[in-house]
Amino acid sequence: MRQLTCEIIAIGTEILLGDIVNTNASHMARGLASIGVNTYHQQVVGDNPQRLKEALQEAYQHANVVITSGGLGPTEDDLSKETGAEFFGLPLEMNEKARAHIEAYMNRTRRTITENNWKQAMLPQGCIPLYNDNGTAPGFILDKDQRILIMLPGPPSEIVPMFDEQVIPYLKSFSGQVMVSRTLHICGIGESSVEDKLHDQMLAMKNPTLAPYAKEGIVDLRITAKAATEQEARTMIRPVEDQIRSMFGNYVFGADEDTLEGTVVNLLEKRGWKIATAESCTGGWVSGRIVSFPGASAVLEGALVTYSNEAKMEHLNVRKETLDAYGAVSEQTAREMAEGAAKAFHTETAVSTTGIAGPTGGSREKPVGTVCIGLYVNGKVSAKTVHFSRRRNSNRQLAAVQALNLLRLAILEEK
Repeated sequence: MRQLTCEIIAIGTEILLGDIVNTNASHMARGLASIGVNTYHQQVVGDNPQRLKEALQEAYQHANVVITSGGLGPTEDDLSKETGAEFFGLPLEMNEKARAHIEAYMNRTRRTITENNWKQAMLPQGCIPLYNDNGTAPGFILDKDQRILIMLPGPPSEIVPMFDEQVIPYLKSFSGQVMVSRTLHICGIGESSVEDKLHDQMLAMKNPTLAPYAKEGIVDLRITAKAATEQEARTMIRPVEDQIRSMFGNYVFGADEDTLEGTVVNLLEKRGWKIATAESCTGGWVSGRIVSFPGASAVLEGALVTYSNEAKMEHLNVRKETLDAYGAVSEQTAREMAEGAAKAFHTETAVSTTGIAGPTGGSREKPVGTVCIGLYVNGKVSAKTVHFSRRRNSNRQLAAVQALNLLRLAILEEK
């Protein structure tokens, strides 16, 4: 089998300027990993033939497969194909099947064919055409001198099906291996603590490998195995996953496509419980995350955003004495908010948030980023104070994550 190492080059000045996000590269990288093709580098270059030529020269120093996206259109600045052909010393020639595809697409979409459309049917001599059912620009595969060049169009609606349906099967015939990943989601422990517990193990592992990735309030642990078959790779992953789940216990809330809010909804539905939310600093982000999960209507009874003290007293029955004695940002207020929400909506569970999101409003005793989270679970009321030190909306997002996670853990404790 031929060992393949790939580099991805995105072509387009609009990407360099930040006008569009390069989602194509992430999609292709995941696809390449799934068939055991390593991708160690990515580049972005503008619509400039000389810079693209330099990028190709650099890429082939450490890869034998280069995949480009963009620059295959009909306009004068679409010169990717011409540069690629010149790089390999090949002429362009009219591909009649590609021309027929372009004509059929233009007729099907009732568009006027202009002369420059036929420019797209000019492909490097000896290449493997990649016909485009979703646009006018064909791609191609060029395998020459132990190097492979794959050039694809830029629009995601065109490149994704072309890559998945034509490029992946072609490259898979060389690799002879698959790469499978399993991602475990952890909440309630920081990335540094997770990495410290697994440091020696991660250094020692070769296949499978283990790598942590931090998100907003969540740590992902990705286990990746390379094997001849998907089943064999999953068999290699299983004992590592079991070990991690044993090590971190309930801090692991799910895997792969699981979400924190989805986990909470499923736990509530399993018990036949309803939930209500009462939010101040998070401004509806807790209930918004719950609603984002399909099936949330089975458990979410109601949500209140009570930003002022008057709203807390009127709608949640938070006592004025509590606010005067402890302040709006306090565990005492958070507990009364959660209990008030549960009683207002007649639910078995409720969660509340009250805090100082920033950038102003903090004090020495309660600095910016202080958030109190209240819980009502099956008649039990509790609260916890957490501290963040980021910008306003990041503090709010982290507070929503922690509120959902504390609720999840409290539900699990209820037998």
